[in-house]
Amino acid sequence: MTTDTEPPFLADCRARLAFDLLANTWNAVVVWALRQGPVRHGELRDRIGGISQKVLTETLRRLEFNGLVRRRAYGGSPPRVEYELTGLGRSLLAPVEAFGVWAFEHGDEVMEAQENYTRDA
Repeated sequence: MTTDTEPPFLADCRARLAFDLLANTWNAVVVWALRQGPVRHGELRDRIGGISQKVLTETLRRLEFNGLVRRRAYGGSPPRVEYELTGLGRSLLAPVEAFGVWAFEHGDEVMEAQENYTRDA
């Protein structure tokens, strides 16, 4: 919905870009799980729970592509890799937290609406 003073949500607008970042099921979860600092892939997967190694790897690559996560490889035996939020990624923590608070406060209402819709359909 637009008004005379608001531009439409064009396909390449920044608001859509931001919503696309949060629309993926795992993006916000991984960002939130990285909030305490650098972590290795296995530990990150343990923190999250319910995510496959493949999906975690895909999510980390997507977040790295978008400049939200930095991958650091360290030499040695065995070599290790850590992931951490960039400054841009850290700037997303407050919106993710706000969205989580909203979900906690209104999740039951959403689930009730879904049940009502399914029952009435």
